[in-house]
Amino acid sequence: MKLYTRTGDAGTTALFGGARVSKHHPRIEAYGTLDELNAVLGLALAAMTDGRLAPLAETLVQVQHDLFVAGADFATPLDAKPFVPRIAGADVVRLEAAIDRFDGEVPPLRQFILPGGSEAAARLHVARTVCRRAERLALQAGELEAFNREALVYLNRLSDLLFAAARWANHAVGVDDVAWQAPSSDR
Repeated sequence: MKLYTRTGDAGTTALFGGARVSKHHPRIEAYGTLDELNAVLGLALAAMTDGRLAPLAETLVQVQHDLFVAGADFATPLDAKPFVPRIAGADVVRLEAAIDRFDGEVPPLRQFILPGGSEAAARLHVARTVCRRAERLALQAGELEAFNREALVYLNRLSDLLFAAARWANHAVGVDDVAWQAPSSDR
């Protein structure tokens, strides 16, 4: 199989089911950003060379698999003929369990923190912001056509997981979160 098809040379791409849309269609923007998020998670995983981060890495690899499902979900209109797996409520429940686990193992959050700390945590904060953008783009696409609402819930929960994961990564390797300092009143 060749890597190029030439079918997108005119600026369109095919959805699962055969319909062709512009490469800047909101649906394409949404699942393209999921692809970007998956790549950013790959970078975060590459930074997790410390064995203490292994439980988090295992969770994030599962998220990467989920993001492939989510991408196919957004690339497939709800009424399309081909079957594709869809993000389901059970996927959201799994994320919530991971959030509770990682958040339960770090000190309680008492103030805003800056994105950063260890390299792995900083990359997870970047992934969180990409996830939020994917969520906004998915909402925008959803205003134009129906899509699987569980996928949107999944993205909302995933950004929470990525925040909890960044804090946990810092804690696991002994790096403190960086507290945000409110500006002084004489500013």
